[in-house]
Amino acid sequence: MSRSIYDYDVLVVGAGHAGTEAASAAARAGARVALLTTNLDTVGQMSCNPAIGGVAKGQIVREIDALGGLMGRAIDKTALQFRMLNRRKGPAMHSPRAQADKKLYQQEIKKLIEQQVDVSLRQELVQDILTEKNGDVVSVTGVRVQGDAIYRAEAVILTTGTFLSALMHTGEAKTAGGRAGEGTSSGISQALTDAGFRLERFKTGTPPRLNSRTIDYSQVEEQPGDQQPEPFSYMTDNLTQQQLPCWITYTNDNVHQLIRDNLDRAPMYSGQINSAGPRYCPSIEDKIVRFADKDRHQLFLEPEGYETEEVYVNGISTSLPRDVQDAMFKLIPGLQNAEIMRYGYAVEYDYSPPDQLRPTLETKFINGLYFAGQINGTTGYEEAGAQGLIAGVNAALKLASKDPLIIERSQGYIGVLIDDLVTCGVDEPYRMFTSRAEYRLLLRQDNADRRLTRIGFEHGLVSEQRFDRLQKKENRIDQTLALLETQHIGQATLTKYLRRPETSWDEITEHLPALGELPADVVQQVTYDVKYSGYIARQQTEIDRQHRLAEKQIPDNFDYDAISHLRTEARQKLSTIRPTTVAQASRISGITPADMALVTAYLQNRC
Repeated sequence: MSRSIYDYDVLVVGAGHAGTEAASAAARAGARVALLTTNLDTVGQMSCNPAIGGVAKGQIVREIDALGGLMGRAIDKTALQFRMLNRRKGPAMHSPRAQADKKLYQQEIKKLIEQQVDVSLRQELVQDILTEKNGDVVSVTGVRVQGDAIYRAEAVILTTGTFLSALMHTGEAKTAGGRAGEGTSSGISQALTDAGFRLERFKTGTPPRLNSRTIDYSQVEEQPGDQQPEPFSYMTDNLTQQQLPCWITYTNDNVHQLIRDNLDRAPMYSGQINSAGPRYCPSIEDKIVRFADKDRHQLFLEPEGYETEEVYVNGISTSLPRDVQDAMFKLIPGLQNAEIMRYGYAVEYDYSPPDQLRPTLETKFINGLYFAGQINGTTGYEEAGAQGLIAGVNAALKLASKDPLIIERSQGYIGVLIDDLVTCGVDEPYRMFTSRAEYRLLLRQDNADRRLTRIGFEHGLVSEQRFDRLQKKENRIDQTLALLETQHIGQATLTKYLRRPETSWDEITEHLPALGELPADVVQQVTYDVKYSGYIARQQTEIDRQHRLAEKQIPDNFDYDAISHLRTEARQKLSTIRPTTVAQASRISGITPADMALVTAYLQNRC
């Protein structure tokens, strides 16, 4: 019996948020791609919260879009509410968030993938990773799928989400699977273990969904969207869809006592689950225990779509037994008669500690094998999409013998994310925060195109149409800044006048009415460039210093054992992570300035 064999340049395993971005990026960069998923009906599925963006996450989505990715365009077409978070704070803290029509979003992502040139979307269950050894070098050659067919490629990207040896928990009940109604994948876990990868376990959770018809909205607070919503994609000119409200209610002492009385039945507290979960997105059980002084916790009631009654209860992720979940909602204002349509549950799954990756997201053990998304110990659609894009483009670039795309920490939140993962590793599911970015005044959500679109164009990710749009915008910004320098109010140029905190753009247009015709995005960029020029200059000075450090490359085969006075801990960490530059080495947890002085001196002596 002959075996079916299919040949591609890049294989992407898994079609969630990481996988779809990876496949699209690899294809845009010139590769022939097969995107393999166990179920074509769940491409781009929102497994948990039906929303895109949020604090720092919104910045990542805009960066994905600036690099030509899918997520921003898809959410602009399918969102049912848009909000800009942290408007009362400075622009570095502004973060866009949109509530999605869950089904429409998934369908839009699937359509974008189906329309992507050089991507073949195939329903397959991958059971093994194929490799070959040449001397000491192991390289990926493809995958074997159920039915014993073979897909051959020089690059494989694993984006398996929460499906590796996954186990779902609702109270004492346990079911194999990475998402309600779906199965698990154990073959890939075994293949990775056999190849020498360390695998560990994390857990995540999801809240119940309620029937909107059974919620008493007179007892909850309305939370409307923005009156003038702002799109995620730089290619979206305006948003026209109807916005739906979300709603807010709160837990209370009675709810908390019910949970305390049943902690012995909660998998996280009964010993049934021992793996770490996301500290910044705790279950309701964790909230009650860790924040025992709080008498209530906020819950957001978020509609899952225009054509469904299903409501996501954000803030009450739980794996408590079904009867406790039933009793819990009877004690919450507005939800006393609410019917649960889907019960909350927790998922345990395998992940691969990301210190086993290079900054390109290629693994250190197998040439041509890349990891992206929750397999790297992250959480969130946005973090997954960013990793998928970087893994996809780098797989294609390597096959074309081109330099990789590595976003630096000073260039984007994507750079912060990946550098944190490969340099520091994770001890809990990683999510992005603005506080993780040391240059966050430069890495604003509003200027992602100015930071990254040119880079994306140079690496084949961005279309000429998008790049031309950026150039026209940049020209108008430059022309406006130059004009402000030539016009005066009294002895002060308009630049100096605008720099004053109390001066608004409307006051500038009173003196130069022609500037009132400028597009809003150009006005915003000019205003921020002027008002924050001093802070930006100081951050740029620090970036230049870091760049000088980063220019000192560390060879991949550098022998840390040869540095006689280097501490054992430092030697072990540097040998494991194998940083590519002095700057990256200095960021490794536990590496001291004294360690770096020895490494730098040894490098200089070698040269």
